[in-house]
Amino acid sequence: MPEDQHWWFATRTWSLLNLLDQEMTRRDNAVLDIGCGAGNMIHHLSRYGRVQGIEVDARPVAIAQARGYDVRHGDATRGIPFPNASFDLVTALDVIEHVDDDAAILREAHRVLRPRGALAITTPAFQWLWSYNDVLNGHKHRYTPREVRERVERAGFRLRRLTFGFFLVFPMSAPLILLRNRTGAKKDLSSHLFDQDAYQVEMEPVSPWLNSVLRGVGRVEAAMVARVNLPIGTSLMCVAEKRES
Repeated sequence: MPEDQHWWFATRTWSLLNLLDQEMTRRDNAVLDIGCGAGNMIHHLSRYGRVQGIEVDARPVAIAQARGYDVRHGDATRGIPFPNASFDLVTALDVIEHVDDDAAILREAHRVLRPRGALAITTPAFQWLWSYNDVLNGHKHRYTPREVRERVERAGFRLRRLTFGFFLVFPMSAPLILLRNRTGAKKDLSSHLFDQDAYQVEMEPVSPWLNSVLRGVGRVEAAMVARVNLPIGTSLMCVAEKRES
C-alpha cells in the first residue's frame, strides 16, 4: 500500500510489529483494529490471525470493504459491536488522541478482549510538541508516558511495554516543530501524500532520497525497540495485557 513506503508509517509499523511479535506467539488469533480507517494496517496485523476492524468515518469504511476487509462502521466510544471476550488482540493505532473520551475506548477494548489478551496503542507524545499537524489531523491531546500508563491500568490492563517512538529523529524533529510554532509557520500540506477520504492522515511529503535515509533510520530504531524501551521520542507505543478476573 502507498503509506507503507512513507518513512513515518514504515517506522511505526516495523517497531509495532517487533513489540507484538514478543507477545503474540500464536498465529491463529482473533484481532480487532479500532479506528482502522481504510484498513491500512490490516495486512500487517494479519500475521497474528484473522483481523476485523471498526471505523467511525463511513468514507474509509467503504474503501476498506471494497478491498475485501471485514470492517464495520461504528463509534468505539459508544460501544464496539462485538460480544465480550471475542478477541485475543485489540489495537488502537493513533486513535485515542482523536477523541474526548479515551477511557471509553479503553473500557470497550477491555470488554471485548479475552483474559490475558493484548492491547496495543500508539499515540503522539508530549503536549508541548503540539503543532499545526495536530490540528490538521483532528487531535485532541498528546500524551505523556504517565498518562498512557494511568489510562490503561485504570481500564483494567497490566502494562507489558511502554516505549517512545521516533527516538532517533527526535533531535531533529522536536526543534523543527518548536521553531515552526515559534515563527507561526504552517507547512503547506495542501498536496497531501494520501487521499484524505481514504487515509484520514496528513503527512508531509518528503523527497525520495530523504525518505530512503529515514526508512533506514527507522529500521535501526525498530531493531532497538525489540530490545529496549526508548527514552524519548515524538510518539508512544504501549502493549498491555488484560488482567484475569
